[in-house]
Order: sequence, then structure tokens, then C-alpha cells
Amino acid sequence: MFPVERPRRLRRTAALRRLVAETSLAPDDLIAPFFVAEGLREPQPIHSLPGHYQHTIDSLLDAASRAHRAGVGGLILFGVPSTKDETGSGAYDPNGIAQVALRALRDSFGDDFVIMADLCLDEYTSHGHCGVLRPDGTVDNDATLELYAATAVAQAEAGAAVVAPSGMMDGQVGAIRAGLDAAGYTDTVILAYAAKYASGLYGPFRDAVGVEIAGGGDRKAYQQDYRNRRESWREARADVEQGADIIMVKPAMTYLDVVSDLRRELDVPLCAYHVSGEYAMVKAAAANGWIDGDAVALEQLTAVRRAGADFVLTYFATDVAEVLSA
Repeated sequence: MFPVERPRRLRRTAALRRLVAETSLAPDDLIAPFFVAEGLREPQPIHSLPGHYQHTIDSLLDAASRAHRAGVGGLILFGVPSTKDETGSGAYDPNGIAQVALRALRDSFGDDFVIMADLCLDEYTSHGHCGVLRPDGTVDNDATLELYAATAVAQAEAGAAVVAPSGMMDGQVGAIRAGLDAAGYTDTVILAYAAKYASGLYGPFRDAVGVEIAGGGDRKAYQQDYRNRRESWREARADVEQGADIIMVKPAMTYLDVVSDLRRELDVPLCAYHVSGEYAMVKAAAANGWIDGDAVALEQLTAVRRAGADFVLTYFATDVAEVLSA
């Protein structure tokens, strides 16, 4: 007679559970998103993202230093300009708010902290879309690519080690790689938002950057349809072929199947963005006493790693890193 299988033996103590754990989560598996706003005298709280702020340069450096001390792997920066225009010129202005902040971060951290810059136009355009609009109100893909390449060069010149195109324009990675290489920034890394879905989970982020899409529109014509899975592989493969060094899935929790697919199919580093709405839901439920927010944050971020992500962009980054380091 065979003995009864007893998998519970390996769960009996915390030490045993740690020993046989299949997935780990460490501070340097996390990337912290930060917002820096032009013209502020003091940081402004983002009410739909509790614990996060539109930063001044000084408060950004303080928050980044806290993340660095906690062992967070790096940061990704989003700029919030004081004025916007039709072509999002603040995104590629060498003296735009993101570039000013990138220079300050580079001066403070050098290469000791991975400094990433989100690369898109939506924070900077008056209409809220991720690219240049045609007269009929649709996004002009190819005209937008030229501005993405200019933005990438401006960010690299300012000190970004990684540029992260998030606009979901066809051919964006190839255009950016060509622009960077032509300007001599052959070592600048491209992290491509390869599978970015038209999700309902971005609301708090849009509050944070002051984006409102003109006419009540949406981005479903260029972001992916949440009903589709296979096209993520096509998008990611195209980005890698065009020169992406890292690929991203966004959002994270509702697309763990896509994270798993891309981990299986591709051999480049893979990350996932645990987005603003995912963070805000945990915070809201915890504030009402319905869940243990810290425990759920750890569980969700570990799940993203378990699905195959090498690292996770998350608004929990600094807080979770401090818990893990304690």
C-alpha cells in the first residue's frame, strides 16, 4: 500500500514555506512610478492615488531617495506640464518638465538607480490623445512616430537610461530605436508597452496627469481590445523585432494570462504594470476595513511574478519594498 500523499508537511512552518516557495518577490523586482508637475511650489496629493503626489523637483528627489534606500529597482517618470498644445511639444522640449526632472535625478543617482521615462504625448496634448490628430480627429500614426523619436532623444540627453514608449502606435519601437541610434544613444534601453489594453483601470492615472480626452473620446482605436489575447503575441514580437529590449503588459492583474503567454513565447525581459486602478481598489477596500491591504498588495505582486514577469511597475513599490526589507 502506498502512503497517503501529505503535501501539508511542506506548509507546516514559515521556514519550510520559504524554503520551497516557487516564486520570490524582492524590493529590486519593483519599479516606482512618480509624477513631476511644472510650476508647483509644493507637492500636491493625488486623491485617487492615496499616498502619491504631483511632485516638485525637490519632493521628487526626496521620494526617489526613499525608494532607493528601500531597495526599489528603479523609477519611471511621468511629466505634468503647465501648458499643453496640439502636438504635445512639452514632451520633446529639452527644457520640458520631464527633462528637467530627469537631469536632476541623473545628477542625484547616476547609474545607481535605474531611471526610466514614460514616452508618450498624452500628458502634453491639449486633446488628450497619444499622438498627432488628423483633421477628422483620428490619430496620425506616422506623424506621431517622428515626435516619439524626438521625445526619446530629449529623454536620453536628459539622463534617462530607459525610455518606455506607451502610445501603441504601429512601428513606434523601430522609429525610436532609429532616432536614438542616429543621435548616438545606442546604449539607451527601450522598454516597450507591447501589450497595453484599453482598460477601465486607468482613471486615477489620468487624474494624476490631468488628461481628459477631448469630446469624451477613448483610445480603443490604438490600445488593445480586452477581449483579445493572441494579438498580444503579435504586438510583442513586432516590438522585439524592431529593437525593444524589454516588453511590458499593462494592466497586470487582469492580464496574467497574457503575461504567462509572453513569458513562454519570448526570451527578452518581461515586466507588467500594476496600474493605478489596481492600486486604488486595494487602497479603498483597505481603508474601509474590508481587506488587509498590505497582505493583498504582496499577494497580487507575487502573482504577477508567478505569471512570469521579471519585474513589476507598481504604486506599491516603496511601501512594499520597505515591508520586504524590514
